[in-house]
Amino acid sequence: MGVDLNKDPTFFDRADAHIQLANEHCSDTGRGKVSASLMYGSARFQAWNAATWAEDVEDMKARRDETVKYFVEQYKAMLEENLDDYIGNFEQYMRPNGSLDAA
Repeated sequence: MGVDLNKDPTFFDRADAHIQLANEHCSDTGRGKVSASLMYGSARFQAWNAATWAEDVEDMKARRDETVKYFVEQYKAMLEENLDDYIGNFEQYMRPNGSLDAA
């Protein structure tokens, strides 16, 4: 995943907090809209994060493609890991009581 979980014991706590907030928004907004907002927020945060690494705008421009590649690769790996987890545990996650549950 690109993150050493042995060095970051609160990684999943932070991720779970984001998921919980997204699930709360799903109570009055469709999942698709919540998903789009969550992805936009993540992209906006990562753009800011990349800007903090740059020495100046020219440095940021020079690293643009490398930055996009890094975050796309990380997202793809995390998405694939989670899809495989849901595929392997579909009934347990989605129908523990015979009905669909939140993420």
